[in-house]
Amino acid sequence: MNATTFPRQDASTLADDGDALHFCSTCAFSQACMAEGMAKSDLLDLHMLVEHVGPLRAGDHVFRAGDAFEAIAAVRSGTVKTYTVDRDGHEHVLGFYFPGEVIGLDGIHDDRYPCNAVALDTVMLCRFSFPKISVLAAQLPGLQKHLFRLLSRDIGRAALLAGDWTADQRMAAFLVGLSRRLAARGFSPSRFQLTMPRTDIANYLRLAPETVSRVLRRFQENGLLRLDRREVELLQRADLDALAEPLLG
Repeated sequence: MNATTFPRQDASTLADDGDALHFCSTCAFSQACMAEGMAKSDLLDLHMLVEHVGPLRAGDHVFRAGDAFEAIAAVRSGTVKTYTVDRDGHEHVLGFYFPGEVIGLDGIHDDRYPCNAVALDTVMLCRFSFPKISVLAAQLPGLQKHLFRLLSRDIGRAALLAGDWTADQRMAAFLVGLSRRLAARGFSPSRFQLTMPRTDIANYLRLAPETVSRVLRRFQENGLLRLDRREVELLQRADLDALAEPLLG
């Protein structure tokens, strides 16, 4: 059976409410529970910190730059975009977050969120009070390690675009990276929707919107992928992987 095409949900990808022994199926902290040796009581302590938020509609903000940092949030469903606005009013897209990924970690340093986070479609979140989860993490090395891993992952993604990469390499890395992230949460690695506008993709990749459209069209003409409006099917994965390899490893 083929895996579900993001952002549609089925029984294997739908985020449920979990219970005393299990988090919901797309939980960002699933790797930090039983696999890290957490006992039932430890898992229950962490689960009790969860506050379900949503649904948020497209355009609703999770937080804004300058808001007091109080919590991190795990995406249960939908897509969240983070961005900043410079002094001239120009928007700079920092990233996109999908089910099972955490937003807000960059607010730890200054106790203020340094960017904005906005829903791009219908979004459900799990909110974790950071002061409370910090106390628990100090007692549970597995959880603390997982928080550090999530933070370093964000830093690594930001560094990907710092090099002098071609437009083809940037686009291939974006598509392959998205494929890997969605596959890790049970979605299809070869078919998914681009839930963000092309202008946001271009902004994130530091390319002109017409360049993004031109590269995608060329990828399709060369048989690397198939496009149907926002839905993408990756056809020649080995070729895309080769293009993306300098950025993603």
